[in-house]
Amino acid sequence: MRHWIWPAVLGLAVASLSVSAPAGADSDRSGLPEAIDTILGDPRMEGGAASVVVADAETGKTLYQHLSSGRLMPASNTKMLTSAAALELLGPDHRFRTDVLAAGDRHGPVLKGDLYLRGTGDPTTLAKDYDKLAADIAAKGIKRVSGRLVADDTRFDDRRQGDTWGADDESSYYAAQISALSVAPDTDYDTGTVIVEVAPGAAAGDKPRVTVTPKTDYVDIDLRAKTVAAGGGDTIAVERQHGKNTITVTGDVPVGGSTTKEWITVWEPTRYAAAIFRDALAAHGVKVSGPTRAGIATPKGARELAAHDSMELRDLLIPFMKLSNNMHAESLTKAMGHKATGRPGNWSDGIAAISGYLKTAGVDPGKLRQVDGSGLSRKNNVAADQFIKLLRSAKGEPWFADWYRSLPVACDPDKFDGGTLRTRMCGTPAALNVHAKTGSLTGASALSGYVTDAGGRELVFSIVLNNYLPSSVKALEDAIVVTLAKSDEDRAVLVRPRTERGSGQSGDVECSWRKPARC
Repeated sequence: MRHWIWPAVLGLAVASLSVSAPAGADSDRSGLPEAIDTILGDPRMEGGAASVVVADAETGKTLYQHLSSGRLMPASNTKMLTSAAALELLGPDHRFRTDVLAAGDRHGPVLKGDLYLRGTGDPTTLAKDYDKLAADIAAKGIKRVSGRLVADDTRFDDRRQGDTWGADDESSYYAAQISALSVAPDTDYDTGTVIVEVAPGAAAGDKPRVTVTPKTDYVDIDLRAKTVAAGGGDTIAVERQHGKNTITVTGDVPVGGSTTKEWITVWEPTRYAAAIFRDALAAHGVKVSGPTRAGIATPKGARELAAHDSMELRDLLIPFMKLSNNMHAESLTKAMGHKATGRPGNWSDGIAAISGYLKTAGVDPGKLRQVDGSGLSRKNNVAADQFIKLLRSAKGEPWFADWYRSLPVACDPDKFDGGTLRTRMCGTPAALNVHAKTGSLTGASALSGYVTDAGGRELVFSIVLNNYLPSSVKALEDAIVVTLAKSDEDRAVLVRPRTERGSGQSGDVECSWRKPARC
């Protein structure tokens, strides 16, 4: 099969082709290049940009390419670079440790001096894990700490947010601040956030009922909302004020209406973790006499009193990749930076470590730009051909099975199997066949991964689409991949993209970045 490159005169724009078959219909074409060209010619991509490559996973033979080296915003496809590097550099069995230490002497039930809570970047620590640490301290017979509670987050630097992350995303849970110490409120492990639930009052005019998970006084609720008569509009909005831990609740909720549930970031997650731990100590009868301090390193020689280890990295990859968790990506990036240099983990060292790995994988870091681990930054630029190199190289690594298992699976309904692909490509040969990473930002969409074609041949593909105006072009990605799944080496079957907007197809951010997830 010939390689296909559109004429350079098309530049960054994707031409719109005239097709007569009805939307969604299958039709035979003379070859795979023509079929994919037809899909990319959809009017939704008029004036947009596409970098697309399809190759044989085993031989590397290119079956299709369009602007293969054109660097575009990959959105969350960036996580493929980060996750593969983490498996190589940290290892599949890597665990983050959170421990409690003391440097002072013990006098009966009194611990003289400060108590240190030290983190190494675990993005999966739950309130119950801090409670278990507190219980372990109490079990040793300690009832009072004469000094301070010191939150040691010095494994990472104090830069909390990534390069060019949007200010309007500050309270959105997918842009939480990064720290070596934090708290996740749920088993999706949305670290650095609290869950705020707003339920209607009993009667019109009543204040709505607000609950916060985990229960904490670290955030304050500024309740400006009101309950209105049954049948009224629900206009509840929940947002944290900039630079503060005051969460403002505004709008109306009707009597008998549904509960609004929002995941909201905290300001300074280190102190959030310390607050949760201090409360847990108090609940177990351990009083800390001094104040909380943050950003102070644990002294050498301090003895460990209790410790919590995270799940292994191979298991952490499941919530990370399936749900496209940005905070997991950034914690791993900083952890790689620390391991490579011994310095406090930071984005610069972490990206350098990732780049070093990419060279060994045949990916040229000089031909891409990566500035964060998650793809939330709009400065990231990667071409489809570089993702193809990674997808093929990873197959030869001892950790490949763990990485492959972490990729979302088309139309698998389980959240931790299908992930961000769980409602896509259902009823097609791509269902339960495609393992791929999604990516979405406003005007940027991507899908890269593995698919087996109708002849049993495994293919690798990367589709990166930018600068389109509709809310979503996911239907075009799906059409390309289903076309691959329906076709074989001798015959290409064109699958035309849906014209209707399907469930979970909003393209401004990853569907799992919306709570509850709308994938």
